Amino acid sequence: MPDADSGRATATAPVILSDVPGSFPWSVLAERHPALIRKVRDAFPYGPERRRALDALLENCAEGVIEPLGAGAADRERWEVWGREYFGRSWFEVPFLWSESYFYRQLLEAVGYFADGPWKGVDPFRPFKLAELDTPEAAEELAALDELAHRPVEEQEQALLHGSLWGNRADLGFRLAGTGGESSGVSQLVSDESELLWSLFAGGTVCVVADNAGRELIPDLLLIDHLLRHGRAGRAVLHVKPYPYYVSDATTADVVDALRHLVAAKGAAHEAGHRLWSAMTEGRLTLRAHPFSCAPLPYADMPRDLREEFAGADVTILKGDLNYRRLIGDRHRPATTPFAATTAYFPGPVAALRTLKSDVTVGLDARTEAALDAAEEHRWRTSGTHALIQARR
Repeated sequence: MPDADSGRATATAPVILSDVPGSFPWSVLAERHPALIRKVRDAFPYGPERRRALDALLENCAEGVIEPLGAGAADRERWEVWGREYFGRSWFEVPFLWSESYFYRQLLEAVGYFADGPWKGVDPFRPFKLAELDTPEAAEELAALDELAHRPVEEQEQALLHGSLWGNRADLGFRLAGTGGESSGVSQLVSDESELLWSLFAGGTVCVVADNAGRELIPDLLLIDHLLRHGRAGRAVLHVKPYPYYVSDATTADVVDALRHLVAAKGAAHEAGHRLWSAMTEGRLTLRAHPFSCAPLPYADMPRDLREEFAGADVTILKGDLNYRRLIGDRHRPATTPFAATTAYFPGPVAALRTLKSDVTVGLDARTEAALDAAEEHRWRTSGTHALIQARR
């Protein structure tokens, strides 16, 4: 259990803002978001109304203040509660997690995702997600499963765990901003508690909270297939987003695309796809698209039904950077803060598989942090070339 001093440090750590020019949060709002708006605008033949709305959002993000959703927005009341302290202020002066989340909600508003009309329900990120599946790299990854299938089970599960972990480097947000989604830097696992993670599986339910679609979702599904096939879990619940959220976050449609991609493949990938398809039809693999998945809030504020669901799992595995920020809290904590201290509130055993793409990191020892800072200053926190596997019983 975390000690009292750790708990106090966790509660008082300052919230991350985006108001420091040149900082990572500032670059997301000032550079990545405008680039994404232009990409989405060019990816679809939107009519004049939608194009004007996207242009207005582009201008507002750069020079305006945060405005409430329009009167006709279905979830206006919810966002009014979440944003009552922030409306009328600069995007850069409010908590980074909130402003980044609200940007994506406003982007969906601009393209008419929720409005009655021809663009209702059309995922503005779908072309980019599908492109992820149709690459030589993706084909090579699936072909490698044929060789892996002949290895000992223990070797398979370690490879699949690391595949799920490093699949996060395919995050489309980096590539769409022109910053190179897969850095040429040397990859390093800065925290490895995989042994503890494996000890948490007891043949019951495992919850996997997905992050990205495309080349990351495929390894997540393959890991789930292994857990079910070899009795590590009797049932798996895959949590996805109820609607597009952040540029590459997985939705139900993305899961179906990934399964079809596996089924259409050859060899071991094809076999895994069929097993997963059957697992879904039989109820051993189920999807969950809880509204809280698209909330600009930390998991400490999760609703009761979600808390009860996670409490009943052998372990909940949270994938990726956004889920890590929500699990830990998007705050400036020392990297040596114990993982157990920041996740003590979580209702059951929990683990994080995450490549580092933002400033939030905990659970490192002082020597590791010092070596990383000496070698790369602070770039290791955001470059996507470092990763961690952390767990708490």
